[in-house]
Amino acid sequence: MVGASVPMVELSMYSHAGGQLDRLCQAVGFDPEERRHLDLLRLLLGESGELTVDAPAQFPCNVADDTTPVEFSVAFDANGECVVRVLGETVGAPDPREFLARVAGEYGLVTDRLDAVADLFLPHDERRGPFTLWYSLIFRNGSAPKIKVYLNPQISGPTMADSLVSEGFRRLNLGEAFDPVVEHALRRGESDNFTFFALDLDDDPLSRVKVYVSHDAAEAEDAVRAAELVPGADPMLIREFLAVLGGGKGPFEGRPLVSSYSFVEGMGGTPGNYSLYLPIRSYVPDDEIARARVHAILAQYDFDPTQLDKALAAVSERPLRDGVGLIAHVSLRMGEFGSGITVYLSSEAYAVAPPRKRPVLGRMT
Repeated sequence: MVGASVPMVELSMYSHAGGQLDRLCQAVGFDPEERRHLDLLRLLLGESGELTVDAPAQFPCNVADDTTPVEFSVAFDANGECVVRVLGETVGAPDPREFLARVAGEYGLVTDRLDAVADLFLPHDERRGPFTLWYSLIFRNGSAPKIKVYLNPQISGPTMADSLVSEGFRRLNLGEAFDPVVEHALRRGESDNFTFFALDLDDDPLSRVKVYVSHDAAEAEDAVRAAELVPGADPMLIREFLAVLGGGKGPFEGRPLVSSYSFVEGMGGTPGNYSLYLPIRSYVPDDEIARARVHAILAQYDFDPTQLDKALAAVSERPLRDGVGLIAHVSLRMGEFGSGITVYLSSEAYAVAPPRKRPVLGRMT
């Protein structure tokens, strides 16, 4: 009929996030014919991936600020490689391990360590905290995807977190690692807390067990102290990282800084890597300023900042000054098993956080 309006096709979560992921992989130089990243994303989202993004989320998720169940990241590695990752959750599913069961055989996943601690972090009784099980999908150009799981140390309540991590370490033959982690990273009482317990699901010799600690209102020196547990971690790099991206030495009273330690078999209780995560969206007024700061830190480490711009364009077309949180956080990785910078990007499928007022005379208002 002449003059009749054409109804707009409602965009599903999978269509939205899948398009972003596909463009992101191509932006950093992946084979455009590769489709496994999209297959895994569809399986991860499950039935919730077919829900429209034009309506409020039926299953709110804590992966991202706007409850989108995925977050992207690009890891700039010292060896010159760019790695694309997706952190996500299968929301609305009765069993969070259903995705794992569907992909384990095809991708050769090794679940022995997860099986060893499942009853600690995936209990059958009342569960607490912001999540139960998150997945990280890891994509390298020309390589088979890898998968990591994130477990919640506070799944049985905050007071049980230390006990769960301690027992998890013991079951994974890392019992001697617990006390040094507490000594270096949990020194400030209730201000330092175990946040994630993560496992690589492969049999690579460098397959990791990782533990994460959040630091509320921390100073730069608290991160320096946490990093001292890892041989070769440079305290000056930590101070510079926080000064450039966070605007100073603290205290960082917005979203907390996070430390993580990576342990591999054969190293006993000594972690091979330390990572520091800064939630940059809490410390900038908008993403235009966040981009400028990330450009500076990438240039400091001789990474090509234009790769970041390509990644941003792949995920969002909005003006960076019109919101805050597209660049969600940035991490500094140091240690024996790979160093570099990782930038985390929000899908913003449901909402864009409004920008804050820009600083006047060097002060946030």
